[in-house]
Amino acid sequence: MLIQPVLQAHGLTKSFGEIKAVDGVDLCINPGERLGLLGPNGAGKTTTLLMLLGAITPDTGSITIGTHHLPRGRAAAMSEVGFVAGYLPLPDRLRVREALSIFAGFYGMNRKAGDAAAAAGLERFGISHLAERMCMELSSGQRTLVGIVKAILHSPTLLVLDEPTASLDPDVAYRVRRGLLDVAAHDGTALLVTSHNMAEVERLCERVVFLAAGTVVADGSPASVAAAFGHGNLEGVFLHLAGTVVAEDQTDNRDGTTDQEAPW
Repeated sequence: MLIQPVLQAHGLTKSFGEIKAVDGVDLCINPGERLGLLGPNGAGKTTTLLMLLGAITPDTGSITIGTHHLPRGRAAAMSEVGFVAGYLPLPDRLRVREALSIFAGFYGMNRKAGDAAAAAGLERFGISHLAERMCMELSSGQRTLVGIVKAILHSPTLLVLDEPTASLDPDVAYRVRRGLLDVAAHDGTALLVTSHNMAEVERLCERVVFLAAGTVVADGSPASVAAAFGHGNLEGVFLHLAGTVVAEDQTDNRDGTTDQEAPW
């Protein structure tokens, strides 16, 4: 039985003046898959993400989300997508329950379904006690958790997360990660994660795609990608692609050994 990908992108290119930000990127994400889209600054990661979300149009190439083709079918495609970023605001003068009810209405859900989805989401992430809290009273970690609940109210097939655990305490980051793993495993929601926290990516993602100079330079499990570059973990790969010179006595392998020169 063939699996219908949640997202397919083929041959994406995008230039800004004489700068080619993205040069022939292919990407495919299957239901329930947890994919990290990674790369140093200037690699083309943000431009690729904006094209996948329909915020900018590629110069060439195609993007399909579910059965909807961008850019013409963007509205229908985005109804299947949730987006999470720590910088997205919440309505400060509303209670969490009220804010989630309004966002559910934006997704086209009736009041009963929206309230049920909000309650289930708050319980899933262990924050049911925040339902009556004013949004302005939430900590940054609580805002992140509520933001994730907001993004999954409509049961999206694809959840895009931009630095989901940035600046969070370890306990909150753990709750975020645990909840997201549950969303992927039990709801079949695919996760597309961008982050500069390589350790967090290794915990959350089963597959990573590295971009460099606008092209895909690695695609596989975190362990296989790290090994292909001759490193013990993804941080070593990131530093290599960023051109960072690491002191000879510095180690980033979990076994304490010094990285060898990468083959690529």
